[in-house]
Amino acid sequence: MNWEAFWLTVRLAAIVSTLLVAIGIPIAYWLTHSRWRGKFLVEAAVALPIVLPPTVLGFYVLVALGSRSPLGRWWESLTGHTLAFTFEGLVIGSLLYSLPFAVQPFAAAFGAVDPSLLRASASLGHSPVQTFRRIVLPLSKAGLVTGFALSFAHTLGEFGVVLMVGGNIPGVTRTISIDIYDQVQMANYSSANQTALVLLVVSFVLLSVVYGLNRRPWAVGPWK
Repeated sequence: MNWEAFWLTVRLAAIVSTLLVAIGIPIAYWLTHSRWRGKFLVEAAVALPIVLPPTVLGFYVLVALGSRSPLGRWWESLTGHTLAFTFEGLVIGSLLYSLPFAVQPFAAAFGAVDPSLLRASASLGHSPVQTFRRIVLPLSKAGLVTGFALSFAHTLGEFGVVLMVGGNIPGVTRTISIDIYDQVQMANYSSANQTALVLLVVSFVLLSVVYGLNRRPWAVGPWK
């Protein structure tokens, strides 16, 4: 069991899922309440990583982060190295790849909030920010937890995107899924099985907690 790769993957998943909460909540809220006719284009763009082959997404992220891109040149002038084949590059690629797994549960939770509660809050003189903080967020906690857990579990199992963007650098970009692939390539099936089993158990526990919480009657309302 390669614990270095395991903890690197856990750190990556924790950072990505936390950032996706901050990024995904405003996107999901806008998608839920926007009346713009072209909103479906944004919805399609957000959902694209679900159907797009990971190698395709990874390739374009690699090009966008490379030394020939404006972002890559800016980062290189700032740090002395490009974003490609770095942990930071993995974070960016993983954010894009796991975005729909956070935004879609968030949007579903926001859409389930009774609009009459929002109107009542507005009639009492509360600002949209106050309404969101006092009403929408408490009533959407189950969806927020689901999005966080799904994006965390999805990042744990990434392979194609992280391999394209980060390569296979020990201690820097070698995640647990890449380590399993390496072990299989070396015909070290016992080690690959041990590592895969750990990943399987962690993912199963995460999903079990999410589905267990959502089976409770209070999961669709405020959490006390």
